[in-house]
Amino acid sequence: MKIVIAGAGETGTHLAKMLAKEKQDIVLLDTNEERLNALSSCGAEMLSIVGNPVSFLDLEQAGVKNADLFVSVTPEESINIIACQLAARLGAQETIARINNDEYLAPKNKEFFESLGITSMIYPERLAAEEIATAISRPWTRQFMELLGGIFVLIGVKIRDNSKLANVRLSDISIENMLYHVVAIKRDDRTYIPNGGSMVLSGDILFFTTTKEHAKDVQMQAGKADSEVKKVFIIGGTRIALITCNLLPSHVRVKLIERDKEKCHRIAETVPDNVLVIHGDGRDLELLNQEGVKDAQAFVGLTDNESANIMACLTAKRYGKVAKTIAEVENIDYIPLAENMDIGTVINKKRIAAGHIYQFLLDCNVTNVKILSFADANVAELIAAPGSKITRKLVKDLHLSEDLTLGGLVRGNEPMIIKGDTQIQADDRVIVFCLDSAIRKLEGLFN
Repeated sequence: MKIVIAGAGETGTHLAKMLAKEKQDIVLLDTNEERLNALSSCGAEMLSIVGNPVSFLDLEQAGVKNADLFVSVTPEESINIIACQLAARLGAQETIARINNDEYLAPKNKEFFESLGITSMIYPERLAAEEIATAISRPWTRQFMELLGGIFVLIGVKIRDNSKLANVRLSDISIENMLYHVVAIKRDDRTYIPNGGSMVLSGDILFFTTTKEHAKDVQMQAGKADSEVKKVFIIGGTRIALITCNLLPSHVRVKLIERDKEKCHRIAETVPDNVLVIHGDGRDLELLNQEGVKDAQAFVGLTDNESANIMACLTAKRYGKVAKTIAEVENIDYIPLAENMDIGTVINKKRIAAGHIYQFLLDCNVTNVKILSFADANVAELIAAPGSKITRKLVKDLHLSEDLTLGGLVRGNEPMIIKGDTQIQADDRVIVFCLDSAIRKLEGLFN
């Protein structure tokens, strides 16, 4: 598959590297020659072209007319939209534009943008803010995401000594009526798909799929207490922070700390009444104590400095009673560090964007793909095609590879936890949890 990416910033560079590893035919286009040279020196196999994504000539040089997918992720929303229009005009099969305007995502505007040749739009900051709001609403989880329209959920939980699951084999766990399915275990720096003989250890992060009404059962098994979040500290007046403030319910009191005084004044004019904007450094222990961090249930680090985000979260945990810490960490190499320091949830915009784009790369009916920051794994929602391999035998007889597992399905409107004697049928909507090594295997199973 030929993919042209416009914009060699953090998101574009991450996408290009990731897709190049999958042996995709990648062309990276940017006006900054130094950025492209730096990327070439890292050994990634791709073609780098110095050019303007809103130039017909430069797009033609990049081979857009033969592109299966054109992705524009420059910092400028208007450039991304125009670039996608031009790419579609030149012959690109599908186009994706990075935007920073909620209004463009409204369903009523979808048909208009499609008429311009824009297949899809992605707003990473909005998606990141939604993940943060979800994490704050369920502080006992490391990961919580709705799947298949909210019928199923994926829950990531760190197992402590007080859990009923600690030091137990999965085959020995009594699961009445199959209320949930353990789809993966993250231990240290490795994620693997478990089987019945897998032992759960204290310190593991377990990933469950279950129906929404049984999320409480997972919470009980994991030994996690309810902790209602009434007070939140956020450091960094970034776009993600502002969107998060608007997504949180009005009964949650928010203190937003920003170092830039002028920025504080601008932010104060736009945030809801439940948000208090404070000028200061979110790592300042005296300031945190003065503002009552000991009474906060959640602390969120969203500055442009990931080290500051991690350190501020650790400070809040040490000197307060914070039940939930969330840090934006854009350097992927820092994610294991954040996990080892027991940061509750890690937000990474590059992976959020990559998950959205992945669904356009798989040659099967994929409705959604999400990449998990903590687990180096993927969750995909797929529809089983008539006659596909996945429908031909009972699940236990399919001999699926060890790097993927089936978490659940919806048949019509009925949710089902998948067991060994489940027979998947055509048009079933299926949740697949897979490691990075298995993402391309889904085509052979579901086509």
